[in-house]
Amino acid sequence: MTAPAGPMRRTSNIHTNRLGGILLNITTAKTAGFCFGVNRAVDLVYKLVEQGKQVCTLGPIIHNQQLVKDLTSKGVHIIEKVEDAPEGSVVVIRSHGVGRDIYDQLQKRGIESADATCPFVSKIHRIVEERSAMGDTIFIAGDRNHPEVIGIAGHCKGEYHVFKNQDELEKLLNSERQIAQKNVCMVSQTTFNTLEWEKCSDFAKKLCTNLTIFDTICSATTKRQNEAIRLSLTSDLMIVVGGRHSSNTAKLKEVCEKNCRTVLIETADELTQIDFDNVRSIGLTAGASTPACIIKEVQINMSENLKNLDEDFNFEKELEKSFKSTYTGERVVGEVVGLTPTEVQIDIGTKHAGYVPLSELTADPNAKIEDLVKVGDKLDLIVLRVNDVEGILVLSKKRVDAIEGFEQVMKAAETGEILEGVVVDVVKGGVIAVTNGVRIFIPASQATASKSEPLEGLLKQNVRFKILEVNENRRRAIGSIRQVIKEERKVLEDKFWEEVEEGKVYTGTVKSLTSYGAFVDLGGVDGMIHISELSWNRIKHPSEVINVGDTVEVYVKGIDAEKKKISLGYKKSEDNPWEIFKRDYAVGSVVVAKIVSLTSFGAFAEILPGVDGLIHISQISTERINQPKDVLSIGEKVEVKITDIDLEKKRISLSIKALIEDKEMEEQQAEDVSDQEAAQDAIEEDAVAIEEVPGEE
Repeated sequence: MTAPAGPMRRTSNIHTNRLGGILLNITTAKTAGFCFGVNRAVDLVYKLVEQGKQVCTLGPIIHNQQLVKDLTSKGVHIIEKVEDAPEGSVVVIRSHGVGRDIYDQLQKRGIESADATCPFVSKIHRIVEERSAMGDTIFIAGDRNHPEVIGIAGHCKGEYHVFKNQDELEKLLNSERQIAQKNVCMVSQTTFNTLEWEKCSDFAKKLCTNLTIFDTICSATTKRQNEAIRLSLTSDLMIVVGGRHSSNTAKLKEVCEKNCRTVLIETADELTQIDFDNVRSIGLTAGASTPACIIKEVQINMSENLKNLDEDFNFEKELEKSFKSTYTGERVVGEVVGLTPTEVQIDIGTKHAGYVPLSELTADPNAKIEDLVKVGDKLDLIVLRVNDVEGILVLSKKRVDAIEGFEQVMKAAETGEILEGVVVDVVKGGVIAVTNGVRIFIPASQATASKSEPLEGLLKQNVRFKILEVNENRRRAIGSIRQVIKEERKVLEDKFWEEVEEGKVYTGTVKSLTSYGAFVDLGGVDGMIHISELSWNRIKHPSEVINVGDTVEVYVKGIDAEKKKISLGYKKSEDNPWEIFKRDYAVGSVVVAKIVSLTSFGAFAEILPGVDGLIHISQISTERINQPKDVLSIGEKVEVKITDIDLEKKRISLSIKALIEDKEMEEQQAEDVSDQEAAQDAIEEDAVAIEEVPGEE
């Protein structure tokens, strides 16, 4: 498009040099205007006013005179100190946040408060509180007179220092060199200049030996500054819209004016003071505290004043393309531009600051935002509420999911498809499961495999179910977990009976215990371990060996295919105490045994767990006794000799008497040997004596 030659023409005091070139392009930054933190704060105040509350803000809610004036007209008071709050009022803590002492004052005075502190600022408060409590010295990059920095400092529990740029940081570390040797934690004001922050961080890393850096510049600030820098590199003029007391607005002007001429204005009226001579392209951005209505007013004003430059260029129409509106109930596609623990920030291409509360992101109460979405994701959304005055857009993904999800639910009801969901609530008569954003009621009779199982065990669990009934008009559905379990068990059962054989080993889960045994789920089929098969030792109840829920390895002992019954074995042959006895003991072995029972004919003694032997009354003593209990007592340990073994009948004969007799025999033998040795000695002595008697010559 070429401008006709001619003298310079002025329109409403906005200068355009038609000779040197015409205005070709005006680009508005996508990130211009309210950030989500400011949105929340402003929205909170308007809601309180609508509720009829007497509202006070601790300082201006944002650095924008026009919006503050509107709030003042609605009865909102600005106070500088807690004690200035009228009785019965609600004090709103603005997005900049405050120090710990302010919270203490509010609590002490019993004043109702509403905390609109930006989540990014709250995160910094937590960091400096925790790190200063650990003994760290806190470094804060920012404007020491800014309310956000004052609030951050108010959460430090020890030494802290504030610096606004690398020069001040260098002076601090050079003047107090001992600080560099301490544990230092460095944070920044959320609206700090990103380029300056990088320089400060690099410098601090070189001097501080124990430095921990937290990059606390708000992602919205970073994105807004980066976009403004890119825009200023391709523009002849940058117009920054926002309050002159706004830190982030000032930072935008600061980063832009390094690349091109930059002007900061608060309202559209100030456009008349700007020289547009020789300007071919204009970049337009706005601070985080600038309402959408003011940005639009600037755009429209520029449109009215510049629309005569070329009849072929419909500036207003082009502006509307970049400032399109939306309406409640509209389906839109938005891009995720930021995350907090409670909200997702969304850009849908309008000048609204869109956000999706966690409650409208998912129906899963266990979900965390960072696990569901990430910056850059594209989401299908429904507009829940539009506030053009504040530039706020509340969106819902959950409701889009619910619409699409209900279509899947209706389809599943027809096809019998198995759906998956999470049980989010236990209600009277059943549970509520959510699948694809749709709430499904599952009656208690259909919720578990057996009626005895408690419903509470399903809460927050992933479950699989079928749809039994759908009411399309009321958008309600009834499901069944039991039907899925039943069908799956039937498949497993059929497969089991095709493959089962005696001796086959299975791994199962103990389902229940009775006085006579344990029932084990083998995967579709239950088998029973008789109590006698649980242990080689005598037990009174299965719980002495296993418990419900235990995973056990069993083998098939018997099969009754007609009655569908399986007998299981649990004892291992290698653990059979009789096999151990057979391996380690023999007739003649001497062992220490424990008396386990007494009868009129003898005493039973345990040789090893599961193997007992009988000490007959005649084998208890070398002397005659009337009853075993006269000599022995239960639990007493005695030394016995194995005199006989009948493995077939599992009978072992033991004897105490045999040991006594063996001992007496040994003693007698020892005595006989001693006598023989003495006699031999005597004979040898006599022989020597005879040899020594003198003979006759």
